[in-house]
Amino acid sequence: MKKKKIAGLLAVSLLTTVPWTVGFAEGPKWTNVNVYEEQDGSKFNSENYDFVKFSQIGSKLKDIEKQSNRVKVEVRGTSADGHPLYVVTIADPGAQGKFGKIQSLRKQMFKNPGKAQDWIANNPDFKVPIMINGSIHGTEFAGSDAILQLIERFATENDQETKNILENNILIFNVVQNPDGRVDATRFNGEGIDLNRDFITQSQPETKETVGLIKEWNPMVFLDTHGYVKNYGPNLQGLIEPCTPPHNPNYEYDLYNKWAYQQAEAMEAQIMKEKGQFSDSSLYQNMEGVYVPQRDDADGWDDYPPIFTPMYAMYHGAYGHTLETPTNDWNGVRWMYNAIMGALNFATENKQAMITDQIEMFKRGINFDHPFHKDGFFPKAYILPVDEKDPTVTHKAVNHLMNNDIDVVQAPKAFVVDGKTYPKGTFIVKMDQAKAGLANTMLWDGEDISNDTAAMYDISAWSLPELWGFEAIPTQSSVDVITTKVNNINEQGSVKGKGPYLIPNSSVKSIELVNTLLQQGVAVKRDTKGDFYTEAAANTISAAVKTSGLQVESTAKVPVDAVALSTLKVAILKDGGMGKVQSHSGTKLALKRLGFDVTEVTPIEVAENGLTGFDAFVYSGTASLITSNLSAANKEFGLQDRAQEAKLKANITDFIAHGGKYIGVGSSASQATKTLGLTDDTINTGGSNSNGIVKVNYEGTGLTAGYGQDDLGFVYRPTWYTNTGNDKVVATYANSNDFFVAGHWRNNSGAKGQAVMVKEQDKDVTLIGLEAGFRDHTDYLFRLLSNAIFEK
Repeated sequence: MKKKKIAGLLAVSLLTTVPWTVGFAEGPKWTNVNVYEEQDGSKFNSENYDFVKFSQIGSKLKDIEKQSNRVKVEVRGTSADGHPLYVVTIADPGAQGKFGKIQSLRKQMFKNPGKAQDWIANNPDFKVPIMINGSIHGTEFAGSDAILQLIERFATENDQETKNILENNILIFNVVQNPDGRVDATRFNGEGIDLNRDFITQSQPETKETVGLIKEWNPMVFLDTHGYVKNYGPNLQGLIEPCTPPHNPNYEYDLYNKWAYQQAEAMEAQIMKEKGQFSDSSLYQNMEGVYVPQRDDADGWDDYPPIFTPMYAMYHGAYGHTLETPTNDWNGVRWMYNAIMGALNFATENKQAMITDQIEMFKRGINFDHPFHKDGFFPKAYILPVDEKDPTVTHKAVNHLMNNDIDVVQAPKAFVVDGKTYPKGTFIVKMDQAKAGLANTMLWDGEDISNDTAAMYDISAWSLPELWGFEAIPTQSSVDVITTKVNNINEQGSVKGKGPYLIPNSSVKSIELVNTLLQQGVAVKRDTKGDFYTEAAANTISAAVKTSGLQVESTAKVPVDAVALSTLKVAILKDGGMGKVQSHSGTKLALKRLGFDVTEVTPIEVAENGLTGFDAFVYSGTASLITSNLSAANKEFGLQDRAQEAKLKANITDFIAHGGKYIGVGSSASQATKTLGLTDDTINTGGSNSNGIVKVNYEGTGLTAGYGQDDLGFVYRPTWYTNTGNDKVVATYANSNDFFVAGHWRNNSGAKGQAVMVKEQDKDVTLIGLEAGFRDHTDYLFRLLSNAIFEK
């Protein structure tokens, strides 16, 4: 399920009717790699059925491919845990072998859109790609099962409906978008990341594979299969987007909604037409329609953040829909199958007009003509200056933009815009390009939408410049300078001078370099400003520096206050999947990217074995990890009884007493720290759905080295600390009415000027109220973690 009000799941007996024309051969029994979940179903689903096991899917697809000359089966990469990512492309035999040509014709849409529209008008027999994404959430099994049935149908059947769809479309099935989750019966992938929150960051291999498919085909329609939603309205079963407000302002929403709403109603009509197919179930027999958020609600199911798969696809011109089936059983599979058939028939009947409007989206971008946007909403360009000594953050951003079909150019000479001189090598993103909406949603600062809607389910701000830490300066002036197109950037660092060498505390890559050198036995010191120094010979460090992409130079001397560092072992408290998510996973990935030796330890392991052998302990996740008062579904992830609660508390206290570092990150971890008796601060929190970018005043040394006044942070369920008399306060929210920059956070005045990062005076306990490792996305804040670990 994508989001919002989780409907109560009805407990029903498993259905025995399995609507397959060809049965699956029995595959090998898989051993569940996640000991906290049952292989045959999730404890978070009150309904479970005999869904198709992932181990059977590969052989089934091969068998279908052998039977049909319409089918192409590929493995397009592997998941985080190494499982294959299957893609099946189906088209009538006349289109086989011509996919490259069809894709090239598609790309003409955003190279010469007017010509493409003329071609469409004169060639009604053209084929359009439609992409169907299977079960991005591993416990939402029905989507991939419906896809397997559709693959079998379109590979083998010859009825008129099937032939008509294949005469007009190419069907691209991303069969199981999250194999790890299907194998483990978990929502997330093997790294603990919810893939349907990863489409702005694109940190995971599964996300990158899907982005690659979208760029390759630029599908006209994108359908994302989910579950489970029932009874959102009286006898409205299941959900089909389009969404409620707020809509992301970077869409050409008029063109999208013109067709997406009608397509949703066509899917609903198909489901109702086939109502008699559902096996005996009062829920389905009494069904009067489907919940369509835009039609049936005022808010709560928005398409604002570009982190969800269909919302991301919409920036590539697709008519994107999330489909939420009502139940986790074969009836739910049939609902999904029928919904997709409704979408395919609608797209077939309307393809010429739909594709013409899809091309119009690109034309508006190229012509810098956005008739439904206020003048000035889109800048003429973004200017991306580069830090000569540490270009890594900007280079990451430029590569990311190009990986998303966004054109980036570079100035070979210095130039002046708006009275400011930019040096040669500066990157420029001109906004007169086809996918301008995607470029802008990635690069803009965002906006405060607190008063636009009552609540938001997920993030409301995601600015790459602000949260990755690079400059992207918008201008309304024309940037008429000579440029060269950038195709890729291969970073290569260098060492200059005879030493000693300064490594600035400037980026994720700089910290990773420090940890690499320490692990290689190279002596490194850190000063109070947070910068690093080594007196090793140039040839000793050159290989690591070259890989880092930094330009490391000599400095006059090592400051007298610099303290020698050592390799440190870091433990992070593991959330195995409480509430269907791994709450610690983003921070874990941040620590790994910083180069630390990180070990996940479960609450039971901390209770029974302590933290001997570790230098730092990081708590970043739900407060439920330290209690045994848990639901049946959550029980296996946490402590089992009160005795273990006491042991865990004693072992953490003992760890700190013997020189260990404790770091609590975010709202829940701060609350847990209070429960553990490690702070007497008052922990204040905003609403659970409040989040966004904030102005922060950092002290600028020690724990907050590398940050300064009027700087930035990110909050998710915002946290602040009062009653801090026993603390050293090292960061506060800005003491101004505009301290909240972008996102959704109502009634935030109580946090203005309050402490957001503190350290206990009498013990090595640090609390960070900001989300320093959020979803592998807040790169700019990662160094708050390394500062806390390195600080003596």
